[in-house]
Amino acid sequence: MNVEIRPTTKILIFSVDRRSLNNIAWCAMTYGVNRLYWIDGYLLCLEVYEKAFEHEIKTKEFPISQVCYIRFPEYKRTYEVEKGVKLPIVDVSEMRIFRGLLKAILKSKEKENCEKHKDCENNKIHEEGEDRSYRIDLT
Repeated sequence: MNVEIRPTTKILIFSVDRRSLNNIAWCAMTYGVNRLYWIDGYLLCLEVYEKAFEHEIKTKEFPISQVCYIRFPEYKRTYEVEKGVKLPIVDVSEMRIFRGLLKAILKSKEKENCEKHKDCENNKIHEEGEDRSYRIDLT
């Protein structure tokens, strides 16, 4: 038997938004997302289309169309969206792919804040002409 481990090498995120907990939970329920992800005090919701998995198999690159996040300091196994409707929350703190995802999200928001407040010239956080898509290299 031949077993090959072929990890994803890159994640492409097309949009990242910080949202309120109620909006993330309601959007997840109406979109059909069956779980949220918790890592290091943040709650994430990922919008991923079926074609993304086919693309990943062919290219080792995984596209995510939308990531929403909110600070969520304490891990809980479920979140009650409304009475009787609960969403499971999975602790993914030990997973390298989610650690890379959170790092890229926080870095992108740091750049965005820098640009809004015009304090990045001295910090060299944002380079002129930089690609505005968010890429995570997992190699």
